[in-house]
Amino acid sequence: MGARIMVVEDEEALTELLRYNLEGDGYDVETVMRGDDADTRLKEHIPDLIVLDWMLPGLSGIELCRRLRTRPDTKQLPIIMLTARGEESERVRGLATGADDYIVKPFSVPELLARVKGLLRRASPERLATVLAFGDIELDRDKRRVARSGRPIDLGPTEYRLLEFFLEHPGRVFSREQLLDSVWGRDIYIDERTVDVHIGRLRKLLNLGREQDPIRTVRGAGYALDDRFAKAEPAQGVQG
Repeated sequence: MGARIMVVEDEEALTELLRYNLEGDGYDVETVMRGDDADTRLKEHIPDLIVLDWMLPGLSGIELCRRLRTRPDTKQLPIIMLTARGEESERVRGLATGADDYIVKPFSVPELLARVKGLLRRASPERLATVLAFGDIELDRDKRRVARSGRPIDLGPTEYRLLEFFLEHPGRVFSREQLLDSVWGRDIYIDERTVDVHIGRLRKLLNLGREQDPIRTVRGAGYALDDRFAKAEPAQGVQG
């Protein structure tokens, strides 16, 4: 599962260029052409990084950046600002508003890709890690293998993606809608209760005997990989 990147840019040709190259590097890309539309979308779905143009219709990129930095759930969201403004005072203003990086148009696409990768590595190393581990659960992306306390676990494709997503965001609560959006994809239209079915299957495969359930159900909110799970004493498995 590649990192999710939102590109907020009103130049259609540049938007398509960025989408093509970012998707070529394995990222899941969403494009938005207006600042106000991006503001609405970001209240529903938070990507791993945003590439944000300075000048946008509806709401400027600089104002959107300022708003994102005032919200708890986007305060740490990595932001790369794109702009035709090259003056030092404008770069300082952009960074002071909360942007993590700043690229002046026209720019080198390979340089942008390198900056995206570097920022993701610093902000979300788990997005690029080969092996994800939490408590006694380990997921190896290269081998597509999952184990708990060394015991191999054979997961179906959907359960694997669910576990991978939870391991990337331990402790964070996701609604069924957010899980459908992130794990199944925005273009897939299925009932939210499908999430409950796959969560149930994942729990059954992960948990044997007295092993602690790592998935927490938050009534009225959704599901989370319980951050207390990583601190718990390893359970004694069933003796065969």
